[in-house]
Amino acid sequence: MSSARVDYIAPWWTYWLNQFPHVNLRFQSLDHTFKPQDENYQQSLIFLGCVAAAGLGVNLLCLAIYLSCLCCCRKDEEEEESKKSNSCCVTWAAVAAGLICCIAVGVGFYGNSETNDGVYQLTYSLYNANHTLAGVDSLVTGTMGGMQSGLKDHLSRLDEIFAARGDFVQTLHFMQQMADNVIKQLLGLPDWEKAKVDLAAIADQTAYMEYYRWLTYLLILILDLVICLVACLGLAKQSRWLLTTMMVFGVLTLILSWASLGADVATAVGTSDFCVSPDKFLMNQTKDVISSDIVHYYLYCSQTLPNPFQQSLTVFQRSLTTMQMQIQGLLQFAVPLFPTAERDLLNIQHLLNNSEASLHQLTALLDCRGLNKDYLDALMGVCYDGVEGLLYLCLFSLLAATAFSIMLCAIPRAWRQIANRERDYDDMDDGDPFNPQSRRMTTSHPVNMHSFGSYSSSIGSQTSLHPPTQTQTVSNAPVSEYMNQTALFGGNPRYENVPLIGRGSPPPSYSPTMRATYLSMTEDQIRHFGEDFRA
Repeated sequence: MSSARVDYIAPWWTYWLNQFPHVNLRFQSLDHTFKPQDENYQQSLIFLGCVAAAGLGVNLLCLAIYLSCLCCCRKDEEEEESKKSNSCCVTWAAVAAGLICCIAVGVGFYGNSETNDGVYQLTYSLYNANHTLAGVDSLVTGTMGGMQSGLKDHLSRLDEIFAARGDFVQTLHFMQQMADNVIKQLLGLPDWEKAKVDLAAIADQTAYMEYYRWLTYLLILILDLVICLVACLGLAKQSRWLLTTMMVFGVLTLILSWASLGADVATAVGTSDFCVSPDKFLMNQTKDVISSDIVHYYLYCSQTLPNPFQQSLTVFQRSLTTMQMQIQGLLQFAVPLFPTAERDLLNIQHLLNNSEASLHQLTALLDCRGLNKDYLDALMGVCYDGVEGLLYLCLFSLLAATAFSIMLCAIPRAWRQIANRERDYDDMDDGDPFNPQSRRMTTSHPVNMHSFGSYSSSIGSQTSLHPPTQTQTVSNAPVSEYMNQTALFGGNPRYENVPLIGRGSPPPSYSPTMRATYLSMTEDQIRHFGEDFRA
């Protein structure tokens, strides 16, 4: 084994994962050898999943403590000074959760694709190896069938034809011995049927499981992204029911993230245990089916290693050559004497030619380079792409758990701020002119404004305008008077139209148009609108 050239080198992350503690459920330390049939080894992988479950428990406990403290905190902490900072914290927490969630989804898509590529390469190599072994089995079975049945029938008929010639009969017996020798060499080859069935079953089961694994992770990734986007939409629209719904889905997604983390870590560790020493595991698995020399020949495929099939194939070739020479001699010397023997001799010659073609194909299929390439491709797919993809999926689970933990911390604060804002809004005075509800009520009941233009166009309409009294200058309706004066002076938004009546404001500035309009007023108009507009 020291002279064998190893073409496969396990990646560094498989050695790192192989160093993870292997402890069964009775807390007994185990070696790191890949033994999937061993119960203790299976328990060591389950133990890694239990560690992830413990992490989920700690995460949920911390969230429960945080939410309890948030619900039980005193109302004194809800002062106006802290509202702006709390809103800022919620905003930054939402931004951080959204960014981490998007990064997690991107990492998850990449890891899912890498794992799928690795498993596909594994199944493709298994199917190729299975096709090679099936070809070997088919050639061996066909050659043996031709030697045992077809050749035997032809030799029996020729034995009857050549019964009068002892030398010809002796040649036929010698050919039968050569045929038996070929059958013996073919029987000496390993029985690939069992190995072929095992490879096909493993490939089918692996492809089936990988499809549902890939689909499950795809749905989880889409679910995480949708929940994150809908939660951000709920924060933007300040929808309490939407935030509450996303909080429930966030808890479920958090549980899924920790569960997927445990499954990925256990799978990655188990696969790495295999990748560290795959040849040892395969030799232990095939020791009852195929000899260790043959397995070693295919695993390492070095030019320094002897071909275990070389002797059998050489005997096979020499036996066929000898039989063909005997048939050529009988065709040359026996056919002129026994013309009826020509048909059987030609059929035997055709059978030997087919057997020689099968021999060349069998030699090519039994060469180690084909199966060794499939073996190395499978290892590269599993141990490089597959395990690397599992590590990215583990990172995705951690990032997703972090993002949804932040989101579960931010949503209750946002929900609380929305409730406080609605309560403060309901507590506003309906008589406050700056209350939005009051403004809406004022808009729904418009004030009858007096227009200076309408007054000047019809003197008779002055009876509808009542002169303001002294108490009206300090009335409680500055808004309506402001609107009247705005209409009076044309409503130019570039200048301050009227003084803030009754509030002790400084004199306003008037536009040239407004001043010209004022100077053109009659004395009756000035008396009607009061002395407030004198220059």
